[in-house]
Amino acid sequence: MSSQENYNLDESGSPKSFLTLSDAVALIVGIVIGAGIFQTPAFVADQAGSDLVVLLLWFAGGLISLVGALCYAELATAYPHVGGVYYYLKRSFGRGVAFLFAWARMTVIQTGSIVLLAFVFGDYATQIWRLGSFSSSIYAAGAIALLTALNILGLQQGKWTQNWLSMAKVLGLLLVVVLGLTVLPNSTSTVPIEPASSGNWGLAMVFVLLSYGGWNEAAYISAEMHNKQRNILRSLLWSIGIITGIYLLINLAYLQGLGLSNMATSEAVAADLMRSIWGEPGALFISLLIAVSTLGAMNATIFTGARTNYALAQDFSLFNFMGRWQKSHSTPIEAFLLQVAIAFALVILGTITRGGFETMVDYTAPVFWLFFLLSGVSLFVLRIREPEISRPFRVPFYPLLPLLFCGFCAYLLYSSLVYTGEGALIGVLVVAAGIPLLFWNRHRQKLRRN
Repeated sequence: MSSQENYNLDESGSPKSFLTLSDAVALIVGIVIGAGIFQTPAFVADQAGSDLVVLLLWFAGGLISLVGALCYAELATAYPHVGGVYYYLKRSFGRGVAFLFAWARMTVIQTGSIVLLAFVFGDYATQIWRLGSFSSSIYAAGAIALLTALNILGLQQGKWTQNWLSMAKVLGLLLVVVLGLTVLPNSTSTVPIEPASSGNWGLAMVFVLLSYGGWNEAAYISAEMHNKQRNILRSLLWSIGIITGIYLLINLAYLQGLGLSNMATSEAVAADLMRSIWGEPGALFISLLIAVSTLGAMNATIFTGARTNYALAQDFSLFNFMGRWQKSHSTPIEAFLLQVAIAFALVILGTITRGGFETMVDYTAPVFWLFFLLSGVSLFVLRIREPEISRPFRVPFYPLLPLLFCGFCAYLLYSSLVYTGEGALIGVLVVAAGIPLLFWNRHRQKLRRN
């Protein structure tokens, strides 16, 4: 199996290299800067105990993400493939593990993330215009349907939607930063508060890294990027640099505008900051900003999620209906349609449980960190098993940095199991349901050979 196994639309009706460096950066920034930065800073401040520790924790989150990005850059440049992690796991651990990952991504990880973001969008859109008792769910389903339709129309429409949403999001966040730092300085925010005895910096890092999650989606667009071997690494470095800078500035604005103690006790830290500056119009502004932010993250997550479904269909006949790449639109339309159907089912689940966002966090977290850990381990396996493969980029300080990355993944897997509820069990059971499907697929293939 060649490391150069990628796709060329002109020859085979599969993905073309349409995406530029700026497109990739917009996708990654759009995925990562979602709802987290508007929710998690208060939790981090509550555990940190001082202004300096708050900023150091967010800076550390950027460094940890950078370590992971270096590992992914080696994998993505050596094995540019639309299947991303699915492809790395297949080469490392075989078709069975790869199938379970693709099944988990299709039914839990990616679709759960889409719906999680959709519920956040629905919650904030409801504050602007309420649509009845199930307003949040209606907005969530409508946003999923609209963004999926835009992506089905074609890659150009999908990427331009993402670029504009990411630009609006970053500009809005920078405006919050400027206002927080200049309009309403808080004289007490510069006085550190002694760390409380109950403060837990490890728990704070869980929230920080949740807010940084999503940069790994670069693996799924590697086959569609111009100048892959150079731009994959550059897109990851630029994206994480931009995200880290924005996160540090926005937390500095929260600290300056509200003070650490107010920030730590806030239930909606961004809304409280803007309400302090502009009153209710400020709260309305932040609601609009969060709505735009979640739409950007949703669009990017929808865009990359269908790519894994397409890769799954290439290897398993049970899902071959998703294996057609539409030449005229340069999109896997059937993969998008299945993804949106599963997402609608999860919207119904979130509506029934009345948990929405919380249900989706529980549902996705343990499964996500399990396979994130396996992707880190695959770097070691492929280095040993396929030493002859050309690696345009190699992780510096190997094996120390990859081991560090795997250690963080293992810690977050543990934390997600400890701190989640019933939703986690549902997610695990859904992944386990893929095991009989794997055996059924093998049985079908044997019958066809016979």
